[in-house]
Amino acid sequence: ESAFDMMDRFRTEVGPDVALQTLARGINVVALSQCPRDIIDLHAKMFKKHGMTTIRNFDALNDVRNLEYSGERIAHHGLNHQIVISMMHLPPGCSDAAHTPAFYLDRLKQILDADIPFHSICFKDPSGTCTPKDLYETFRGARKMVSDDTILWYHTHDTAGLGIAQNMAVIEGGANGVDLAKSPVSGGTCQPDILSMMHAMKGSDFTLDLDYEKIIVASDVFEEAMKDYFVPPEAKMVSPKVTLSPMPGGALTANTMMMRDTGTLHLYADVIKEMAEVVARGGYGTSVTPVSQFYFQQAYLNVTQGKWKKINPSYGNMVLGYFGRTPVPADPEIVKIASEQLEKPVFTEDPLDILEPGIPKATKILQENNLPVNDENIFIIASCEQKGLDFLQGNAITNIRKITDEPAENKKPAAKAAAAPAASIGPRDYTITVNNRPYNVSVSEAGGI
Repeated sequence: ESAFDMMDRFRTEVGPDVALQTLARGINVVALSQCPRDIIDLHAKMFKKHGMTTIRNFDALNDVRNLEYSGERIAHHGLNHQIVISMMHLPPGCSDAAHTPAFYLDRLKQILDADIPFHSICFKDPSGTCTPKDLYETFRGARKMVSDDTILWYHTHDTAGLGIAQNMAVIEGGANGVDLAKSPVSGGTCQPDILSMMHAMKGSDFTLDLDYEKIIVASDVFEEAMKDYFVPPEAKMVSPKVTLSPMPGGALTANTMMMRDTGTLHLYADVIKEMAEVVARGGYGTSVTPVSQFYFQQAYLNVTQGKWKKINPSYGNMVLGYFGRTPVPADPEIVKIASEQLEKPVFTEDPLDILEPGIPKATKILQENNLPVNDENIFIIASCEQKGLDFLQGNAITNIRKITDEPAENKKPAAKAAAAPAASIGPRDYTITVNNRPYNVSVSEAGGI
């Protein structure tokens, strides 16, 4: 569906005064590849036109250069710019040269010294792996560096089961707000639940100042709206091993769905284990889009093709510098392999300086395909490339999974499920129907559910 149409509908429903927020990924804005300056500007212009109030703007590498131009254009077009420092906890065995309170506060100092216009600051932990102690120290230090009226925000996922403890730590450290979610998507790979957070704050000096009865009504409405959609079992689970290999919530479920489709889900544990080395040797970029996808794709190749036999092009471009500076220089051996396989040299300058303007290129594609040339279509082509063209031509493939879409032969009688195969092949997924309602069940190697 059109993101622009959806944003218009949101604005119509909530009226003119409610704040609506979306995100941008620095020079990637909402794409997985780098976008040139004219497309970065067009992003802010279009999102303002279609009713957004605030853009949360982050860079996976915490390269402040990647936030400068994007942040300036967000502010220029009249949007609130929430600038972000990306966080995670490093896997065991990694150096402490990055992803410590001192590292995050240094990045905050760089942002303040760069005079990037912003309206608030967010610390974003997409994998939910930061320790409460590090978070407390980071927020306590950040609060001392900014004015009393500067809004400090925190965003995490509950993938590792740490979300409530993390939120309490940042609140004690000086945060003004935290991100939460409501059932049926709260917890697991999403944010901690609103009601759970309200309960955790009872007896403390802090409150969310919300009416729990209204939250229950909102959750009931949302659960009814979502009842037909397939939610992968791992999306609702706590995954303790994520603390050893920071896989963010959004990337985890996207990639496990891909592994289902390719029949390789039994390799998931091996891929997660491989991620630790991929992160360490790749320069310690934060495991957030698009770098989280790069990490997973490279780890997947290392498992299926052999260690470092095949470099994922995006991962290779990252270690070579084409997405900006990694927090720590990537392993020289990996840089050499990437340079040889991609036939590209190491790049140390500003990535924006080598990107060709995107508007002329997108305009030409629209004209060649007899499609309307307007700002919305130009942005769709520039950011989504072939998938954007497919969408505008009416050829897009919808991969939203609904329980009601299941073939009849896959639906099981009440309280019965297919027998497990004799040979152990890793985690397996079944659908069990009870009282005409299907439930998705995942059985692990050890027989757990």
